[in-house]
Amino acid sequence: MDQQKLCQDCNRSHNCQKVYQQLGGIKGPSVAVTAVVAFLMPLMVFIAALAIFEKVLSGFEMAAGLRTVFSIVVSLLVTTLCVLIMKTKNTPQK
Repeated sequence: MDQQKLCQDCNRSHNCQKVYQQLGGIKGPSVAVTAVVAFLMPLMVFIAALAIFEKVLSGFEMAAGLRTVFSIVVSLLVTTLCVLIMKTKNTPQK
């Protein structure tokens, strides 16, 4: 019942099926891989950078909490740099 009311209020109700067929028929590259890379790449970079910096900084004499905070901050900077590089690389040229 609610669906019929929504369709009655819609200004495209007379050609709704045609619009969905046109949208479904659009040919182009899949964005699934791009979406997965966009979400997983920064996460993987952060985890890898955190592990590397924790290992490197374990040789230095400092408080464990300070080492962890420093590793997280540096890993966030590395991840931000990676995201900015990915963003500039994928920005379409004018």
